[in-house]
Amino acid sequence: MHWRKLGIVYAPPGDRDWASSHAMVPTPLQISPEVIRVFVTFCDANGLGRPGFVDVDANDPTRVLRVSERPLLDLGAPGSFDENGLLTCSVLPMGGQRLFLYYAGFELGTKIRYRLLTGLAISDDGGETFHRHSSVPVLERSDQERHIRGGPWALLDQGVVRLWYVAGSDWIDLNGKSMPVYDLRYVESKDGVHFPSHGQIQLRVEEADEHGFGRPCVIRKPDGGFRLFYSVRRRSFAAYRLGYAESADGIHWRRMDAHLNLDVSPGEFDSDAIMYAAPIQIGEQLYVFYNGNHFGRDGFACARLERE
Repeated sequence: MHWRKLGIVYAPPGDRDWASSHAMVPTPLQISPEVIRVFVTFCDANGLGRPGFVDVDANDPTRVLRVSERPLLDLGAPGSFDENGLLTCSVLPMGGQRLFLYYAGFELGTKIRYRLLTGLAISDDGGETFHRHSSVPVLERSDQERHIRGGPWALLDQGVVRLWYVAGSDWIDLNGKSMPVYDLRYVESKDGVHFPSHGQIQLRVEEADEHGFGRPCVIRKPDGGFRLFYSVRRRSFAAYRLGYAESADGIHWRRMDAHLNLDVSPGEFDSDAIMYAAPIQIGEQLYVFYNGNHFGRDGFACARLERE
């Protein structure tokens, strides 16, 4: 695959208290023939994330049309699983003006650094406003997935909500810092609200150097089958790199990381890290939105597939 990087699309200018920095985990959804809405997580001065959106031109995804003036959701109530920030990961059309927004909530720990569990918010006006489905997660911790059940990505397929996510229960020490170990898993739901207590493992960390995957994104290929974009976290260095896989059924995957060919660029905003790639097919053109160094501190960028 050969990509043309189109550069940074949007970075917060710092004029809003709730969105003073970062534009993390870009999550695109075409809301009209002319507009792609890119849902992102902005951070306040304390590094706490709240979801918002950036509308871009579907014919030129580097052209910003509109930015949300208020957060789509605020921090969770004290003691809740998302009291320390929300990370938007997937937005699923459910018919009409209804959207399901799946997000990872941050809960700080004492004997572990944090938990990441999946929450659900619902919009009935096409993504202008959202409300929480519940103050507790829809992917709650379980015996098999005690600490991490986050990074959700959903597709609606013949009335079934198919959900890919990351999960794990273990931690390792990397240069004196405790880091989670998690793999990529899969569950299904009839209503997008009630999910099994644990998922089927789709991708395991394959190398001794790997210890986790970032938010997976799955889209259908125009000629059949599925594409999977994800991020890979390694023990040898903290920064993410991108991974890629293909599947006929969305369950059995063939890793093709080297085939993706979308990597860091020396001297640029993504010189040390590249992560959270989210694809969107617009007509004949495939785009990905992604973050670079420091988890999107410099905003989010876009790349266009030039050839397979």
